[in-house]
Amino acid sequence: MAITVTVTETPTYVTVNETDTTVTLNQSDNPITVTTSTDLITALGFASDVTYTSHNTLPGGSVQAALEDLADQFFRQAATPSGNNLQEGDMWYNTSTELLHVYREVSTGVYEWHIIASAGGSSPTSFTMDGGSF
Repeated sequence: MAITVTVTETPTYVTVNETDTTVTLNQSDNPITVTTSTDLITALGFASDVTYTSHNTLPGGSVQAALEDLADQFFRQAATPSGNNLQEGDMWYNTSTELLHVYREVSTGVYEWHIIASAGGSSPTSFTMDGGSF
């Protein structure tokens, strides 16, 4: 990773040399040396090292943990998502059928994927959801 530093002004330095009989002014351009450290850039280069406070459904922690949490809530694939990470309200876009699903509880302790929208065909169709049954 390159760091670019731009100096927009050319500084001019004046030195005064004084003796008993004369005063000499010397004008010179003095180069500017900038030293940078990549320690901060390196530390922030990993999502696991950057922290944040909790917001909405994401608990506080590292950016890496937030990305993993989001990946466990939204799926874009042909195969039906499964496993212990599924929670009510997760979304899945089936790339084969072009159907958008939501994971919801259909009876006590029983969860299923339900179609909520379709992008397939010549005219997209959306379905009405009954928010009271979620």
